[in-house]
Amino acid sequence: MVETSYGQLQSFPPYQFIIPLTNQQDLMAGDLIPLLTPYKMGKFNLAHRVVLAPLTRQRSYKNVPQPHAVLYYSQRASKGGLLISEATGVSETAQGFPNTPGIWTKEQVEAWKPIVDVVHAKGVYQPNGQAPISSTDKPLLTPQIGGDGVVIPQFPPPRRLRTQEIPNIVNDFRLAARNVIEAGFDGVEIHGAHGYLLEQFMKDQVNDRTDEYGGSLENRCRFTLEIVEAVTNEIGAERVGIKLSPFSKFGECEDSNPQELGLYMVNAVNKYGILYCQMVEPRLESEFLSHSLMPMRKAFNGTFMVTGGYGRQDGINAIAENRADLIAYGRYFISNPDLPKRFALNAPLNKYYRETFYSSDPVVGYTDYPFLE
Repeated sequence: MVETSYGQLQSFPPYQFIIPLTNQQDLMAGDLIPLLTPYKMGKFNLAHRVVLAPLTRQRSYKNVPQPHAVLYYSQRASKGGLLISEATGVSETAQGFPNTPGIWTKEQVEAWKPIVDVVHAKGVYQPNGQAPISSTDKPLLTPQIGGDGVVIPQFPPPRRLRTQEIPNIVNDFRLAARNVIEAGFDGVEIHGAHGYLLEQFMKDQVNDRTDEYGGSLENRCRFTLEIVEAVTNEIGAERVGIKLSPFSKFGECEDSNPQELGLYMVNAVNKYGILYCQMVEPRLESEFLSHSLMPMRKAFNGTFMVTGGYGRQDGINAIAENRADLIAYGRYFISNPDLPKRFALNAPLNKYYRETFYSSDPVVGYTDYPFLE
């Protein structure tokens, strides 16, 4: 799957692409650890529940995936594991940061192919100075942190999408889904989280529209569900996931009733029979509020994946207590390309370095983290 990070009132987010490895093989001691037990997700037989979360890395120069991404993803590929690729734009206006990959041109599709192949083999930056698009024209009021860790005092005010423009964006997602499959990916994750465009429509503290895409909960979720419908019609529901973060307040994007929003969305996407839903865990002062997702877990008919600061034991507990089917890991997977093996052996983890998360360097902080001996 592809995901842009840092929620700002900007252009619509990209997809996240599923790159599962379907050659099932148990890891050492995996049969003793719930997090490392096999799981069947639709047609995909996963050997364990540890998922690479979508992680923007800013190494795709001019929005084209680069050869160094082949090594990066292959390092993190374990037999029978599920990888979700970084945020990938569905059009040239879908860029939240520089050097993030796209999927709207033939060149980009071809550049993704060797990345997908090597994984399978193992088992506000707007063009021409345009204003970013949003559900609103309200600017962000507080400084935000850019992809390079630098505080950005003020993003440019967004432009409110006109009602008649929305079908064109829905079509951008549909065409991008077609390109995803052409590139060889197994599916897509629609990014409806972290303050990007779809979430800006869904959350009532941002969406101040008075047309059929604003006001009621049903209206605010309409845009996202139109995209879900278009994408499932294009490539099949068995290839589609969605990411949601109803409890997040990232980028001033929050809702007055996140529990209601989350429940509405999981029940609504049930209608389309999509493969999975990834939910971002609500947190308070570094403490998990893990049971807040249980109503959504119970309501959703497909695979339920959670993410949001999990460690090894947190993940084990969530699987053992049936609070989730899969756990997505971010910073620990960046710094530990062999994370499932380390979890299986309960081995120490490498330290991660935030200052290299969003660099353009093709090696440092990208493919130079050590493996276990």
